[in-house]
Amino acid sequence: MRKLTAVVLVAGATLVAGQAVAADLPYYPPVIEIPDVDTGYAGSFYLRGSAGLNMMWAKEVNHPTNLPATTTTFAIDEWGYGYSIGAGAGYETGTGLRFDVTADYLANDGMQATITGSNNLADGPHKLQLRSTVLLANAYYDFGFGNNYGYGAAGGAFGYVGAGAGVAFNDIITTGPGDPDVHGKSTSLAAAGMVGVGYDFGAVVADVGYRALYINRLENNATTNPYSINNNWVHEVRGTVRYRFN
Repeated sequence: MRKLTAVVLVAGATLVAGQAVAADLPYYPPVIEIPDVDTGYAGSFYLRGSAGLNMMWAKEVNHPTNLPATTTTFAIDEWGYGYSIGAGAGYETGTGLRFDVTADYLANDGMQATITGSNNLADGPHKLQLRSTVLLANAYYDFGFGNNYGYGAAGGAFGYVGAGAGVAFNDIITTGPGDPDVHGKSTSLAAAGMVGVGYDFGAVVADVGYRALYINRLENNATTNPYSINNNWVHEVRGTVRYRFN
């Protein structure tokens, strides 16, 4: 009985002492760290490279006649075919908008006008060879395909639309029956519209799309057989790979 009484007294004293000590200690509330929310929106610079196949068409070619005030017009009756390769650098805002500048080397051969009844040119098919350096400033909007294929922090499939404007430096050669090759150079305004689909792998983004490239005027001011071709359209299917620098 004495032992039990002693144990109870010791326990009571310990409890009272513990409460007194605890009352003297300062109180620090627990710190709960809440991580920042990752919305997936972050800007980044990128480099890009592209390659594609193209077809070119215009309505007609204009040849001056012996009278300076008049022009003989011949319909273009064959498409030209070729390719393009290019590179560029840009910035994406992380909100779907991105911007870049591109330089493309474009080659196209075979666009044709069949000449008949001209005072200056031999009758028959006359073909164009075009080599252009095209510089464009472009803007795009990237968009996801819904919850299952969202375009965001986790990457995924996306679509895009875009537009660009700039300048084309053109080197042209014309071949035809009975005539020597005619060489010429010209500089023209250029513009483009783009649409396509792609996949975001993270640091690397790949896409394939269609580009309609407009070259305002191809012109050869040579002394012999000068000509001009207005409103040239180059239809391209291109693949592009971008590399991000975050």
